Amino acid sequence: MPITHLQQTKPFLNYLQFQKRYSQHTIISYQNDLTDFLNFIEIQYGLSSLTEIKTIFVRSWLAGLKEKKMESRSINRKISTLKSFFKYQLKEGLLLVSPMVTITSAKIKKRLPQFVAEKDMEALFNHVEFTDDWDGKTNTLILELLYSTGMRKAELISLKEEHIDSSRVAIKVLGKGNKERILPVSNKLIQSIQQYISNKQAIKDVDKTYLLVNAKGRQLYPKYVYNVVNKYLATVTTIDKKSPHVLRHTFATHLMNNGADINAVKELLGHSSLAATQVYTHNTIEKLKEVYNKAHPKA
Repeated sequence: MPITHLQQTKPFLNYLQFQKRYSQHTIISYQNDLTDFLNFIEIQYGLSSLTEIKTIFVRSWLAGLKEKKMESRSINRKISTLKSFFKYQLKEGLLLVSPMVTITSAKIKKRLPQFVAEKDMEALFNHVEFTDDWDGKTNTLILELLYSTGMRKAELISLKEEHIDSSRVAIKVLGKGNKERILPVSNKLIQSIQQYISNKQAIKDVDKTYLLVNAKGRQLYPKYVYNVVNKYLATVTTIDKKSPHVLRHTFATHLMNNGADINAVKELLGHSSLAATQVYTHNTIEKLKEVYNKAHPKA
């Protein structure tokens, strides 16, 4: 049986979906990486079994990716995929040794997360005009929720009406792996949400499960949210990236810049480890340097 056959990867992908609870987007990325690698192994070496794959074959594949000028970040993701795949084979007793034991990820220069300046966010909500139709109301709430909570795009789209806790002035969010977290919000945002829910009733056959819906009353889709954020951020900032995730970075950076405890920011973002949150301390240090250079006589 050729190693590119679906049977070689299907149990592993099922494991990611049903036990690790990875998103469909992540599973597709894993599947594509594995397909590319296994196709290379079959074509280049004519192998028919996973047990025949050696470290030198993996290195050969990775070298080919470097020759094609693939970025280190993308190569590291593929290395991570293979490590997880072969670790699963060991766990299932299908392999005795992983060919990934001596494979290490390439070092990459850390990029500071881009974020929108506080004055620009203030301009967005105080000076940019939104249309007075349903799209305008939805677009306004999308931006308010993303900036006020730091939630991910997928979390926003799957946010349900029942997740809004008006009495506690908080929102329940289901993050990666269905991990639940409670996010405090302002009274003003709760009032905006309540008004939005009330206005929804006028839409025929509206979906009452999910909080945010389009003009036809249907749940939003990822591209809709991306386009809204990209469009409105372009009116107030010139940064390269203008995606929903940039508003997540903006939320975290503004909290850190204003003295928030890093552990609290970690919990608000739903990070599993502090290391993922620490990147925002770099932006804080950069701001302190800026203040120092402007204010200190000997700077």
